[in-house]
Amino acid sequence: MAPLAERVLTRRELNRITLARQLLVEPRRRLKPAAVIEHLVGMQAQWPPAPYVGIWTRTTGFRRSALERELARGTVVKATAMRLTLHLVTLADYALIQAGLSETNFPWRSALAGRLAPSVRALAAAGPVTLTDGLAHLEREHGLSGTEGRRAWQAARVRAHVVHHHETALWHARPAGRFVAIDEPDEHTPVEARAELLRRYLAAFGPSSRKDIGTWSMMHVPEIKAALDRLELRTFRDEQGRELLDVLDGTFPDPDVPAPVRFLPKWDNVLLAWADRTRILPDEYRRVVIGQNGDVAQVFLVDGFVAGLWRVENGHVVTNPFAPLPPSRRQEVAAEAERLAAFVAG
Repeated sequence: MAPLAERVLTRRELNRITLARQLLVEPRRRLKPAAVIEHLVGMQAQWPPAPYVGIWTRTTGFRRSALERELARGTVVKATAMRLTLHLVTLADYALIQAGLSETNFPWRSALAGRLAPSVRALAAAGPVTLTDGLAHLEREHGLSGTEGRRAWQAARVRAHVVHHHETALWHARPAGRFVAIDEPDEHTPVEARAELLRRYLAAFGPSSRKDIGTWSMMHVPEIKAALDRLELRTFRDEQGRELLDVLDGTFPDPDVPAPVRFLPKWDNVLLAWADRTRILPDEYRRVVIGQNGDVAQVFLVDGFVAGLWRVENGHVVTNPFAPLPPSRRQEVAAEAERLAAFVAG
């Protein structure tokens, strides 16, 4: 057997490793919503129901009210995080992410955002504010309006630790967005925070290249390198010869382990975590699943790979396979669709 550092991982091996790390193989476990969100280093939340479906497909016994209680208590928050997108993250991870991204030139790290943040935080400290409130405040107090005002509000709000009100993250979210100030996060040394984030990314997503890490985090190459230099990692190669990094104690299931049908929500992180998504999303389906505008469709997995789309129609989960499925797989997809329909119906 070749030395571990030279071992080549096949696409199927990477698929099964990823499924195991993502809680997408049997047996499903009973886990608290915050534990799932923390394990996955956040869950994308542009579409309010997405995290609920994402937790449901990875666990057993999950009820929507369990996540809504975490949101109401503030142990889970809806905030701008990796890739400048909305995520549900635990309060502890919010602090880690803010520190880890603090040296990347995201809009909220600009001089203008830093200058406006105290004023925006003071506004939100008095109670929840709407986008209209925030824009009016910036125009009245700082003379910023139009597109300039909107961009300044977004950047300053994030810099000021003003996050989305928990009601915007409910299953039946209120349409009018509101924002609230949360406590100043715990401080972390930026490079140490990045190292911890990348360690947990590898633990949750499996062996990945530096380019994959950049796609997931949008951190710059020097920032990634400085963080990785602090970690003790295993090294592999994929079938194209690219170096893959992984944590020392990561799960490595048998590549022949059966992979049950799983339904994934819009923007599920497992579809967005790599530059090369073929370990779970075949190239021939990529343009169908991921639109030019960045929209990511609801999909289902068969034998661990994306095999079709799904939607809810008149209380039923309707599936559109990309290719004909064998009878046994059709039955498995239909049974899982029924379970999802029951969950959606509440």
